[in-house]
Amino acid sequence: MDQYYTVKGPGSSQYKEKMSRFLSFAVPVSDAGQCREIIKEYQNRYHDARHVCWAYMLGPDRKEWQLNDNGEPSGTAGKPILGQINSLELTDVLVIVVRYFGGIKLGTSGLIAAYREAARLALDDAGKITLRQLRRLNVSVPYEKLNAVMRIVKNDDIRIITQTFDTLCHLCIEYPIDMHEELIGRFGNADECVIEVC
Repeated sequence: MDQYYTVKGPGSSQYKEKMSRFLSFAVPVSDAGQCREIIKEYQNRYHDARHVCWAYMLGPDRKEWQLNDNGEPSGTAGKPILGQINSLELTDVLVIVVRYFGGIKLGTSGLIAAYREAARLALDDAGKITLRQLRRLNVSVPYEKLNAVMRIVKNDDIRIITQTFDTLCHLCIEYPIDMHEELIGRFGNADECVIEVC
């Protein structure tokens, strides 16, 4: 899969259920360390809330994730939050749901439904975008053979990250992963071109 989905930007919402107030936030993230920092920040900001529950999913392959019920009965908060992330096939997103208890117990099914809905509302507000997995390649070629390489990289889907022009020219390019085999073949046919996968 060369495509994956994430949120367009931050999203937030409020949801009420039997006097309990749920504040939900969807935050774009890139790694687990960033998630931990943001979670701590929200726990400090909403220190007066009964629960600050969360879940996140990371990476284009969607294999790195964590969730936390933060004192709610096991499986009633983090799991439904993660369920909403999964149902939209999103990644690189952290969803935090802050609960202010209103005095009326919601029961297991009520909690699951409330956390699920709160997460959905924040994710709806954040929006969804499609991204393509990218790969990088280092290309080296003698200056007099550079034109052939420049014709290959002159493509809307290929981005030159760095370039140095000398007797031997070096380019670092970034491109969608599904173009890899084609590019390897084209560079392989270019005279005196040396490639190295980053």
